[in-house]
Order: sequence, then structure tokens, then C-alpha cells
Amino acid sequence: MLNKKPVERMLGAGLAAVLCAALAVQAQTSGTQQSGSQGGTGQSGTAQGGTGTAGAQGTSGQSGTQGSTASGTGGAATVSSTDRKIVTDLAMANMSEIEAARTAQSKSQDDKIKKYAQQMIDDHTKALSEVQQLAQTKGITLPSTLDRAHKAGADKLAALSGDAFDRAYMAQAGVAEHKKTHGMLTRAQGRAKDADIKALVTRMTPTVDQHLNAAQELHGNKNNPKGSSGTDTEKSGQ
Repeated sequence: MLNKKPVERMLGAGLAAVLCAALAVQAQTSGTQQSGSQGGTGQSGTAQGGTGTAGAQGTSGQSGTQGSTASGTGGAATVSSTDRKIVTDLAMANMSEIEAARTAQSKSQDDKIKKYAQQMIDDHTKALSEVQQLAQTKGITLPSTLDRAHKAGADKLAALSGDAFDRAYMAQAGVAEHKKTHGMLTRAQGRAKDADIKALVTRMTPTVDQHLNAAQELHGNKNNPKGSSGTDTEKSGQ
């Protein structure tokens, strides 16, 4: 009879070898899958890292664009304080003339003065629009109402009537204010640094000169109904 123990031992050893081999294959397969999974994770991480870099670059680019835009808009900040004052004074002068002329249109009974007042409204409204457009371009904030001095003058004028009003309107808004504006424009031509502001000052000067000449003529006629001949007579008498 065959001895069963050696046979059982052989069978047991064979089964053990088969199990070991199977376990080894399984372990190798599992390791390969884990390695692949880790590799994929690494690629994913790299991709995410790349996306982060691209995002950072995109953000940086947007920030640069915004900064450039802000810088372009803020270029108005380079306008000097002198130029800002010139533009602000121009706006105030035009606003004052428009206000006084509207009062004259409603209170004066002199057709010549009413005609002059309408020209002031037309010309100074156009000039004020130019000043406002330029101020917006340069980032200059303009006043929306008359300052204290001009408001006081407008109130004083509005309290008058008849010939007293006509004489005061031509003396104040017609002659005095246009002389003041003429002097301001003359100084601004030499002081303005911004080319656009200097050009606006140059364009406005002839119109203000014309307004002043017309006002002086009307004011002279109003104060001396005899006209220039009467004035000459008075001079020769002196």
C-alpha cells in the first residue's frame, strides 16, 4: 500500500504553491492599479496646478487692464490747479451772464437791452456747454450754482426795475463783468498749460470782446440820451 502521508504532503505543498502564486498575481495587479491611480492623480494635480497658474495669469492680466483703464481715466489728475481754476472761473462767468440776461429779458422794457440780453443767453449758453464738455474730459468738477459774490450781484440786480434796472444791468453784467472776464481770459492765455484749455480760452476771447464793446455802447447811450455828440460837447465844455 502507498503511504498516504507523503501524498498528502505533496498535495498540500502544491496547493500552497498555487495559492501563493495567485496571491502574488493579485498583489501585483493591485499595485499596478494603485500606481496608475496615483499617476492619474498626479496628472490631475498638475492639470489643476496649471489651471491655477493660468487663472493667476488671467487675473493678473485683468488687473493690468483695469489698472490701465483707471490710469487712462485718471489722466485728468495731471491737469494743474491753475488750469482747473481757469475752467471753473469760465463756467462761473458764463453762468452769471446767463442768469443776469434772463432777469433782463423779464424786467427790461428797452428793446435794445432785451435784444442784447438774448444774445448773452445764446452766446454764453453755448460757451458754458463747451466749458462743461472740456471739464468732463479733464475730470474737473464744476459748480452747479453761482458762488456767493455772483449770487449777491444777481439778487441786487433782480431787486431793481425800470430805468434803474436797465442802467444797473448794462453797468454790471454788460460792462463790469465782461471787463473782468476779458482780463481773466488775457491772463489765462499766458498761464494755461493744457493745450485744450488754452484753445478754449482763445476761442472765447473775441466773443467776450464783442459783448464788452456792445455793452459799453448801450451803457453810454443809456446814461447819455444825447449820444456821442452830447458827450463831445460836455468834454469841450470842460
